[in-house]
Amino acid sequence: MLESILRPHRTKPFDVLCASVDIRLLKNCEGKNMSFDRLIEKIIETKNPTVVGLDPKLEYVPEFIQKRYLNDDGWSLKAAARAIFTFNKMIIDEICDIVPAIKPQAAYYEMYGHHGVKTLERTIRYAKLKGMFVITDGKRNDIGATMEAYATAHLGSVKIGENEIEPFGSDALTVNGYLGSDGINPLLKICKERDKGIYVLVKTSNPSSGELQDKLIDGTPIYAVMGDMCEEWGKNQIGKYGYSSVGAVVGATYPEQLSELRNRLPHTMFLVPGYGAQGGGAEGLKGAFDEKGLGAIVNSSRAVMCAYKKEECDERDFAKAARREVLRMKKDITQYINLD
Repeated sequence: MLESILRPHRTKPFDVLCASVDIRLLKNCEGKNMSFDRLIEKIIETKNPTVVGLDPKLEYVPEFIQKRYLNDDGWSLKAAARAIFTFNKMIIDEICDIVPAIKPQAAYYEMYGHHGVKTLERTIRYAKLKGMFVITDGKRNDIGATMEAYATAHLGSVKIGENEIEPFGSDALTVNGYLGSDGINPLLKICKERDKGIYVLVKTSNPSSGELQDKLIDGTPIYAVMGDMCEEWGKNQIGKYGYSSVGAVVGATYPEQLSELRNRLPHTMFLVPGYGAQGGGAEGLKGAFDEKGLGAIVNSSRAVMCAYKKEECDERDFAKAARREVLRMKKDITQYINLD
């Protein structure tokens, strides 16, 4: 079984499937609800408000997978990208029934060139075929036609002859809102037309975020101003659970601001990075959630991907180690919220 997964020529049927996946097939994998409604329903179904960040470096991939592709394709970007897809695929297979979403960070794929970008696309499509919600962490932004191109690439579709095809097909995209409405309006249009979502950077988890985000404008921190803009941008796209298609990135490393912004932004879904490796603790996360235990999804990346290294288990059990870490994280976080 394992050999059939790793054997290079066995990946071709999936490549063919990816090449032929168009809007009709992907829509069959989705409900008719707004994007974040679908995410919330998956959170409720799995009783798990977490997302697994698939931000792989080749060094995270077990050697037995690396060797298979490096021996076949040489020490090349192509070999690295193919090894990473197998790594991602095996983790997705192991966690798709217990976690609602994945969040691939585009930069980790782009650094392997066009082969890596292909692996990003394949990872997104495979996760969606397994029933998972996909957030592409791209932090994209620009204005006008360029922003429309970003929005189309990650959330929209391109018409080629009689075919309408989603280039990547993500459900949501992280974006930078600091260009203002000129950069957000093209995204809002696609969110409305295609039931997609965006997460706008508001109060990020990195230590230097306060250098800009904590500055005051007429007595109000910039992060709060940006949060208010998220509420305004999303006011006409509110789903049945009370959250709009415009979410906010708010770091777990700032629990006071998490609580402040939850109260301030009642219709804004939070994507919460910074749990675990960056120092954010589970108890401090409770302020990100509403009284029903909804309204936020917490990310963990390296702790899941590299769980086998921390456990010092057989590297061939890396996917099962990832599953164990997901379950540990779920237990750690849900003890502080009421997710019934």
